[in-house]
Amino acid sequence: MFIFKFIRRIISFVLLLIIVIPLYVAGSIWYSARNSSPVKSDVILVMGAAQFDGRPSEVLQSRLQESLKVYKAGLAPKIYTVGSGAPGDRTTEAAASRAWLIDNGVKRSNISSIAKGRDTLGSTQAYAEAMKKVKLSSVVIVTDPYHCFRSVKMAKDLGLIASCAPVETGPASVANSGYKYLAREAGAYLAYITVGRLGIKLSDRLISINLYP
Repeated sequence: MFIFKFIRRIISFVLLLIIVIPLYVAGSIWYSARNSSPVKSDVILVMGAAQFDGRPSEVLQSRLQESLKVYKAGLAPKIYTVGSGAPGDRTTEAAASRAWLIDNGVKRSNISSIAKGRDTLGSTQAYAEAMKKVKLSSVVIVTDPYHCFRSVKMAKDLGLIASCAPVETGPASVANSGYKYLAREAGAYLAYITVGRLGIKLSDRLISINLYP
């Protein structure tokens, strides 16, 4: 009888964790989406999103408009754009972002384009490596509100000081994106901390070896 009670308690505890942990993560993402704000840093990083033959999608354009706002506020002197292209693309997310920023008054010399990364993890690894090469350590990540929590976590895991400037307009803003985005981000964050974290830490170790032998 005691053994059955013990097993029942263990099962109940596991089920409780399965419910509580995702709820806690979702709550943290929700809070971050509404309370993140940028701080003065070395670099403004524009997370990539879809582009159509050099024309930014609505999601990417919202990020670019927010990055321009942060740049004009004097919170960082340089902007990094990141993101590779899909198979068959004639250009990349990073290049499309850079062209838009130049067209909107940012000096070419103040923009670095990193044409790498098809997802958040790959993009973070790419811009973190580029920043470390020139000994920069702090970044304002411009992205969607519900994406802030995971993006900042990944940057911090790679040794960067990170804050987030969530977009205030466009289809991925808090006002226009629903709980489906929140649920997706909660799942992506849980996958990252259980599976992806080991890979990103190994990548960081290799970057350190290459830069500081």
